[in-house]
Amino acid sequence: MADLNAGSVVAARNAADVVTTKMTARNVNVYYGAKQALKDVSIDVSQENVTAFIGPSGCGKSTFLRCMNRMNDTVASARVEGEIKLDGEDIYKGGMDVVQLRARVGMVFQKPNPFPKSIYDNVAYGPRIHGLAATKADMDAIVEGSLRRAGLWDEAKDRLGESGTAMSGGQQQRLCIARAIAVDPEVILMDEPCSALDPIATAKIEELIDELRGRYAIVIVTHNMQQAARVSQKTAFFHLGTMVEYGDTSMIFTNPSEPRTKDYITGRYG
Repeated sequence: MADLNAGSVVAARNAADVVTTKMTARNVNVYYGAKQALKDVSIDVSQENVTAFIGPSGCGKSTFLRCMNRMNDTVASARVEGEIKLDGEDIYKGGMDVVQLRARVGMVFQKPNPFPKSIYDNVAYGPRIHGLAATKADMDAIVEGSLRRAGLWDEAKDRLGESGTAMSGGQQQRLCIARAIAVDPEVILMDEPCSALDPIATAKIEELIDELRGRYAIVIVTHNMQQAARVSQKTAFFHLGTMVEYGDTSMIFTNPSEPRTKDYITGRYG
């Protein structure tokens, strides 16, 4: 019996160590007109980990994040080359439904951007578009569940009819996260979600990211290296349009293999 129990423990540990690749990028190059913004970026993003993109301003990290749900399609001069796959399917192939892609790969922006609608309607907006609720009761359940997952239900449940723009900055950002997860995405992209928030609101968002980890593949762009160290398990360092180094967050911050990464981490530039 002891051997069986030991085997069960080993099996459980091995299962916990399994990493599911959710998105892959290979040799991604991005151009804005004649200017090349990204050069040969290749990375795997897993379901289980929070992945942080760090690097100085203008290094390409947000540009690459926007490639992951084709937000760069909205920029007329942008051109993306290479391959980005979601569950093995090339998201840039002809015939890809970009609206459905963005439901599967949601984005939370740097500045909270709730719609000028009620708190309820902000969360219900995506499910309505995608026909995810057959009845009012179904929609109520989606709204409540999304606000609970975003850690906002207790603060919002008695004011669902009030405007989302009347909330505090930190509450607005959590409302935007609730809006993103209401369509049950598989990946959540966050572009500096805490840069406009105070330390208390930032701490709540970081706690939320940790709670959501594993349920969604999460990628966060941040200028705050301490934040990257706190919330992520994988980190990619970008510099001058290239991804210099990618690996376990603990290794990137304590024993980077590339001199440019070490220089950035130690504050020699940035």
